[in-house]
Amino acid sequence: MPIISISLNNEILSEMDRLQKSMGFSGRSEIIRAGLRTLISEEKQRSDLSGLIHAILMVVHDEESEQVVTGIKHNYEDLIGTHLHSKIDGNKCMELFLLHGKAEKVDVMTRDFQTNRKMEHVKLVAM
Repeated sequence: MPIISISLNNEILSEMDRLQKSMGFSGRSEIIRAGLRTLISEEKQRSDLSGLIHAILMVVHDEESEQVVTGIKHNYEDLIGTHLHSKIDGNKCMELFLLHGKAEKVDVMTRDFQTNRKMEHVKLVAM
């Protein structure tokens, strides 16, 4: 198996070590492989979507990133049926978007949030 090197900040490394212990992974490599398998599976599932779909998109970010969220959100107003904003955990915010539209456009919106470093967590559930 090839060996690779990655850089992680201390916060992510601490969280990974905590998860490793609580979930019973034998090492850091094992937890990283499990995370990558999940990401690959979710991406495959999302790429298989087609036609008109209903979906829920959840985005978690810090309060300072509100302008970024608003900027992305305005590009997809035709998809968004409902948008809920909630403050969680001090300076963190959670956005829930109820979406209806073409799968390809929902995918692009999701990617816009996922590829933005200011977003802490992005999760799409499509129906």
